[in-house]
Amino acid sequence: MQLAIDEGRNGIVHNHGGPFGALIVKDGKVISRAHNEVLLSNDPTAHAEVLAIRRASAVLKDFDLSGCELYTSSQPCPMCLAAIYWARIKTVYYGSTKEDVENIGFRDNLFYRYICGQTQEYDLRLINTSRDDCLELLREWSEKSDRRLY
Repeated sequence: MQLAIDEGRNGIVHNHGGPFGALIVKDGKVISRAHNEVLLSNDPTAHAEVLAIRRASAVLKDFDLSGCELYTSSQPCPMCLAAIYWARIKTVYYGSTKEDVENIGFRDNLFYRYICGQTQEYDLRLINTSRDDCLELLREWSEKSDRRLY
């Protein structure tokens, strides 16, 4: 965990983003490490966990990280949780909680409440369009013989 904390501190010192660091470990070996780079890259998805997953996948040449563990200095936000799920990571060790980061101005709890239908504070419009054309795309995928599911 100390490596994740150090990584988060590195991001703070260089003004790359929020105070978050993460690393991916496989068989006791650090595969990747990252800190929040939202400010550095102007990319709202450049969270430490997402970047660590991307880098680990590149190193291992596989999107399936099921044999890996993730260490992160703070409880993952909903976006990062989704990335962890898609990467098939089964164990996540975290330090500070979503309540702790809310106390310093990060609004992760807003997203949890929105996902659970407890608030409409975030005004998002989801509009279903061109469904038939998109179903055709799904049909093409399902007919491929060499596909790998998520």
